[in-house]
Amino acid sequence: MSSLSERLPLTCQLILEGIENELHTGVQLYISQQGEVLADGGMGEARPGVPMTADTINLWLSAGKPLTAMAIARLWEQGKLQIDDRVSRFIPEFGSHGKEPITILHLLNHTAGFRPVDTGWPDVNWAESIRRICEAPLEENWQIGKTAGYHVSSSWFILGEILQRMTGQLYPHLMRELILEPLSMSNSWLGMPVDVYEQNQEQIAYVYQRDKGEMQLTDLHDAAHCLTPSPGGNARGPIRELGLFYECLLNQGTPLFEPQTVDTMIDRHREGEFDLTLQHKVDYGLGFIVNSNRYGADSVPYGFGKYASETSFGHGGSQSSIAFADPERELVVAVVANGRPGEPRHQRRARAINEAIYEDLQLV
Repeated sequence: MSSLSERLPLTCQLILEGIENELHTGVQLYISQQGEVLADGGMGEARPGVPMTADTINLWLSAGKPLTAMAIARLWEQGKLQIDDRVSRFIPEFGSHGKEPITILHLLNHTAGFRPVDTGWPDVNWAESIRRICEAPLEENWQIGKTAGYHVSSSWFILGEILQRMTGQLYPHLMRELILEPLSMSNSWLGMPVDVYEQNQEQIAYVYQRDKGEMQLTDLHDAAHCLTPSPGGNARGPIRELGLFYECLLNQGTPLFEPQTVDTMIDRHREGEFDLTLQHKVDYGLGFIVNSNRYGADSVPYGFGKYASETSFGHGGSQSSIAFADPERELVVAVVANGRPGEPRHQRRARAINEAIYEDLQLV
């Protein structure tokens, strides 16, 4: 705590104010620049009476989406698929009800058009979630590849199913093999094995949701949510490990990806389009949000703050987390709060923390 507060006084002050204002009970953050770790720790509590530390296992929610995107990129590098392949090449039953033209690219840049599907997670099994998505119709008046709308969950199950069918492995296992273990993300999971959950249960942070002016405990730490994979939403681990992922990308993919693969994934594949889900213009790469401050730095949702360079890329998690890389500053930032205070409060909190980090590091 003392080292964090000495190096990041403005940032730590904001985190403490958030605790006092019941936006969260704890925050975990990781920051590195030019590969040097500048911050790796926690403030506040992960659970009542349990301090938030650098090793606490936090839920990243949608900030984990880029992990699945880069697993797809690994199969692309291996020649097992192309980004413009139709989904029905891998999942024939998906190509129905108007969804036939949808490609992997459309899934990754959120222009596919089947947002509203109730996947049933975590109460139904994987196969049932896939069945529900395949039977769902294309959204009315949706122009595939043109209409923009962030898909919270549905398209990510389909990406996970493509990975499963191409590797013959279950999604949690293949993600360990393709992404997590090669990047030393050994304490991160996209669906925990039962024994890992039982051994680490006390290390898993609670998640709170603000309701009627009070922070209410959710069930996102329970067995069903920890064990049941959801490619778009239930990655979890110490936030430092998500930072390691971005350090790899900032280092042109070394040691896991080819530089041109990284360039392709973080390039602007969807530009200047109004996102029907986020209700704002937001630019997307393939699985990544690309800095969209050009559309309003003080209003863009899940942005990286007004000081982030134009080429910054990353992804946020609903009302809770953000992780991104700023290539011009050679900076990686990963922050997760265990309180979900509602969108307006979270957006103000996230912008303020991101900007305080730049100010503390004198990168303004």
